[in-house]
Amino acid sequence: MNEIIDISLIQLITAYIFVLILLFIIKKENISNEWQIIISTFRMTIQLVLVGFVLTYIFDNPSIFLSLLILLLMEIFAIQNIYSRIDKKLSINLKKVIAIAIFIGTSISLFYFILIVINLKPWYQPQYFIPLAGMLIGNSMTGISLGIEGLISGIKDNTQMIENALMLGGKPKIIIKGISSRAFYNAILPTINSMLGMGIVFLPGMMTGQILAGAAPMIAIKYQIAIMLGILGSVTLSVYLMIKWGAKSFFNDRAQLEIDL
Repeated sequence: MNEIIDISLIQLITAYIFVLILLFIIKKENISNEWQIIISTFRMTIQLVLVGFVLTYIFDNPSIFLSLLILLLMEIFAIQNIYSRIDKKLSINLKKVIAIAIFIGTSISLFYFILIVINLKPWYQPQYFIPLAGMLIGNSMTGISLGIEGLISGIKDNTQMIENALMLGGKPKIIIKGISSRAFYNAILPTINSMLGMGIVFLPGMMTGQILAGAAPMIAIKYQIAIMLGILGSVTLSVYLMIKWGAKSFFNDRAQLEIDL
């Protein structure tokens, strides 16, 4: 395969023409969001350049401590992002469940993928460990956000039915089984849809990046299939744990519904 084509600074600057086109259209249509676009473009550029320097240092100085530190920081950022996305009040117990579920779900899937699927040696090689962790955590973050939204909305919309069933002696786990199942399915649906369109509707970013970097298409495809299955496993496990444990947090020890939404 050919070597990767580097992009000079001048060539990179020319790509900003697309931002100028967007600004021109925004201005012409009097949408008045110019500063949001300018700030987003500026932040994206600065953030990626800084990440580039950080990754360069980490790749040049691989260590277990640095790889695990980056993993921990990504987990914390993902958890905080989930909390900020939900526009409903979350109880302390539900926040704990979200944090534990994404940490366990992504960690198990990541280490299984690294140790069993690709058999990486040493396992903490940052050029593999960090991008893979990012993809699993990012997709799991989206899945849990959708799952918790579905769970809260389902319970809130069916409060009267749940309380009536509880008064008749029903068990919380059985009463909200339908709500939990719908929340789980809706949370993993984007991942399933992504798998359906992959290779026909679009080429995934990881595979495209590998091909642009000079990898053989079949190698890129094998990696893409593997990572997509890893993402599916991570999202499934994280969302399942969140739904299973999170649903219990809406009931107290006397099986009474407690909602503060």
